[in-house]
Amino acid sequence: MAENANATVKASKKPVAPKAPKAPKAASGPKEKKPKGLKISYERRKMVYGYGFLAIWIIGTIYFFIKPLIVSFIYSLNETSITLGAMQLKFIGIQNYIDTFTKDTDYVDALLAVLKDTLWKTPLIIIFSIFIAVILNQKFRGRTFARAVFFLPVIIATGPVMSIINGDMDSSGYAGGADQFSTMFETDMAGALLRFLGVYNISDSVTEVISLITSDIFNLVWNSGIQIIIFLAALQNIPFSAKEAAQIEGATGWEFFWKITLPYISPMIIANLIYTIVDSFIDPANGVMALVLQQASAWNHGYSAAMAWAYFLIVILALGIVLPIVNKFVYYEV
Repeated sequence: MAENANATVKASKKPVAPKAPKAPKAASGPKEKKPKGLKISYERRKMVYGYGFLAIWIIGTIYFFIKPLIVSFIYSLNETSITLGAMQLKFIGIQNYIDTFTKDTDYVDALLAVLKDTLWKTPLIIIFSIFIAVILNQKFRGRTFARAVFFLPVIIATGPVMSIINGDMDSSGYAGGADQFSTMFETDMAGALLRFLGVYNISDSVTEVISLITSDIFNLVWNSGIQIIIFLAALQNIPFSAKEAAQIEGATGWEFFWKITLPYISPMIIANLIYTIVDSFIDPANGVMALVLQQASAWNHGYSAAMAWAYFLIVILALGIVLPIVNKFVYYEV
């Protein structure tokens, strides 16, 4: 019986397959150490970088713009005097502002001259810029060169260059030849044309206006570079569907300009209007800016600051009058 049981147990046992040999473990290199520090996400890290770059601009704006702006306003309400190592302030309220408009006749005359100059120059610059931008938007040989020529004054229109062109080479470090160099920009072609047409002496007022505009045509072209670029960008953003619809309807070039082009670029007219007005007012060559700098050079910082702040408020007032009127004719695509 025992032998039979042992035989049964041996028969019930199944043969065990031999185990496959284990593959050798690959040699593992040194474990990478996780960087210690703050664990921030990629989006937050980008935000930190952005604020880091903005911080430089914010600090510069506060230190070089906001702070001097506040200091100049404080000076405008005080009578300033220079002492050893300090600026003495004596509060006089708005007396500097009153003296600016009542006692200083040069300031009022210069201000009226700047307003008159801005009044006729601004529309001419806007119209001229639109005209040139429309031409430069066409396809023709040398278009890139032509665009560079009209934008060139923006690059080289620095104080010394303008002084040389206007014939004031003495202030630019050159002692001679100013008259000879600047005559190329002062030709009286308009006067010769009016005399040729026989209309030169018909009306003194009309002749004076035409001569004034044409004699300063170089400065008009010189001050139109930024406006041309802005209008050119607006022209290139006109949707092709609008052009295609106008062609299907059989619109002429004249109709296309007034019905399609002008409405689409009208928002940029607002931008260029603001730029042109401000650029005209802050031109260092105008009389008001010259008076402000003259008073500052004479150490009359309080009076100079009052002049500048009054001028700034007049610029804001001019923009506040012009912009709502022009904005009524602007087309905004919804």
